[in-house]
Amino acid sequence: MSRMTTSPAGRPEQSQQVSQRLPAQLELRAAAGAITLQANAAEPGSDAIPRFLMVAYTGEPMTVEGWRHPVVVDLEGLSVPSQRRSVRFGHSIFAGVGHTERIVVEGGRLIAEGIVSRDTDAAREIVASGKRGFPWQASIGAQVAQAEFVRGGKSITVNARTVEGPVYVARRTVLGEISFVDLGADGNTSATIAAIRQENTLMDETNSTPVMPVEEPPIVEPTRAVATDGPGTEASPSVTPVAELRAQALAESKRIAAIRRVCGSRHAEIEERAIAEGWTQDKCELEVLRASRPKAPAVHVPDHAIGNRVLEAACVLSAKLQQAERQYDEQTLEAASRRFRSGIGLQELLLEAARANGYSGWNFRDSRAVLRAAFGHNLQAGFSSIDIGGILSNVTNKFLLEGFFSVERTWRNITAVRNVSDFKTVTSYRLIGKDQYEKVAPGGELKHGTLGEQSYSNKAETYGLLLSIDRRDIVNDDLGAITTVPRKLGRGSGLKINDIFWSVFMNNAAFFSVGNNNYLAGADTALGIDGMTKAEVAFLNQIDPDGKPLGVMPQLILVPTALSAIGTVLFKSLEIRDTTANAKFPVANPHTGKFRVEVSRYLSNNQYTGFSDKSWYLLADPSDLPVIETAFLNGQESPTIESAEADFNVLGIQMRGFHDFGVSLQEPRGGIRAKGEA
Repeated sequence: MSRMTTSPAGRPEQSQQVSQRLPAQLELRAAAGAITLQANAAEPGSDAIPRFLMVAYTGEPMTVEGWRHPVVVDLEGLSVPSQRRSVRFGHSIFAGVGHTERIVVEGGRLIAEGIVSRDTDAAREIVASGKRGFPWQASIGAQVAQAEFVRGGKSITVNARTVEGPVYVARRTVLGEISFVDLGADGNTSATIAAIRQENTLMDETNSTPVMPVEEPPIVEPTRAVATDGPGTEASPSVTPVAELRAQALAESKRIAAIRRVCGSRHAEIEERAIAEGWTQDKCELEVLRASRPKAPAVHVPDHAIGNRVLEAACVLSAKLQQAERQYDEQTLEAASRRFRSGIGLQELLLEAARANGYSGWNFRDSRAVLRAAFGHNLQAGFSSIDIGGILSNVTNKFLLEGFFSVERTWRNITAVRNVSDFKTVTSYRLIGKDQYEKVAPGGELKHGTLGEQSYSNKAETYGLLLSIDRRDIVNDDLGAITTVPRKLGRGSGLKINDIFWSVFMNNAAFFSVGNNNYLAGADTALGIDGMTKAEVAFLNQIDPDGKPLGVMPQLILVPTALSAIGTVLFKSLEIRDTTANAKFPVANPHTGKFRVEVSRYLSNNQYTGFSDKSWYLLADPSDLPVIETAFLNGQESPTIESAEADFNVLGIQMRGFHDFGVSLQEPRGGIRAKGEA
């Protein structure tokens, strides 16, 4: 609901709505004023029950911990779930005092009347201190569902009085409990205690119909046994259970009455169990508290009080992200669907964030002001629950990955991956040679090994791109802009890493060479049974620097698109037939299932040095002996996208994507290149 305030110039102005979830428990504590406490309670042992009458809240602004400015509770919007509310000492559930029987708003004040019905240390302290004249004050515990902020220089009428800003007005609250405190948030509150005689009837809180009190079970006193020692003499009475039975019955009656007060009419099942199983009052209170938590009024917040996760879910649902249920829990998706039934637009998303940051408008006419408020510039309220930059980044990163994974990723299957922590050059040593164990001599002393002299280096670099969602997309309310742009940024990153990777890999004339025993040429190196056999033999004949077998097996073949079919045939077919007259080889395929086939369109593209549609490679598993390595900063294999308001000369939203990685050739013995022709 909106309220009207009057500016200093006399113009009506709409007060600012705080459209976010506020602190669930508003505990009103601040400087207190003196009050009068009358404690005329009867002496212990009498049947008088102390009553209290308190001004729980006067309607004035209060300084409350956790709130930046004073707070006024609008008593017109205060909901009282029941006239019988718990009364405590210092808001503690373990310090019960009694309960109210009447709660009303009179003259802009909250009045509460009730009895000190609890038999606790706190209740006795309240009564005893009151008799000595201690000035008790009152404090209410309330749950705030909606509030609005009045800025400095403005005023508002609430609780039949004019309040000057800056101030928060709690428009919708639910009364929880009332407490006796020695120092309250409202210094004008008071609590008065007086003793009354316990009557035979109690008044029902709703219809004032007399309700008979719970009757105690009748006590049947057994005849007292009398012993005599002779005529005219009487011995002391024998011990009987009368007094004990009476005490037990009274205690049980009090326990049942206390349990029924705690459970009320809302927790019949708990009441039945508590009475049957002999629960104490404290245990019953804890069970009622646990049962009440999911039903607490604090969860019934206005629909506009939503958070980042709900807005994110609304965006991905509107943009039709695949498998959104894997990104968000069922409750979040349901809240997003219920709040934005026909989908959320880009304008609505920005307005939600802007209003949470203090923007008071309700349309997109001043788009510059909306953008500045949405991104947190010139905050008008003391807090914000919606981070539009974070929302956009989280949403767009999900579509960024769709674009990133939409391009060829063969490179990932033939490379080793390294995690680097900075942009410095990193060095790794040869993985083969000089690494055999030596025989341990008597005494158990191990010989020192060496890392070897040959090493390989790599270094991460940063690649990025900046794109914008301009004013036209915002005015057109095109949510697709925040999905299209990140997809383009993701695709751009995927293309860039392919470009860098294959440029390094294919420029390999010095890496795959006759001198390194890893290059084969000639007509018999064409991809087929003979060519595959020759390449396999060359790989297995590789030796380490000590001249001993390498000990690594080939695992995959890398081919251009023109050789994809024959590569698949060699991998899957059990036999290969040749109908020419000169065919002399067996029909069985000796390479079935040996080497996994990887295909890349980059190998035959003429924009890259070393391109060929006939050349192919036999490689070791990159985790065993990699021929090429890719380093990622902090292990981040996918790009990152960030969102912000555009610069002053651009009206819109800017998004930048960046990726930190580096590529370098590593061990020549990890592969064989076959030219595939003479």
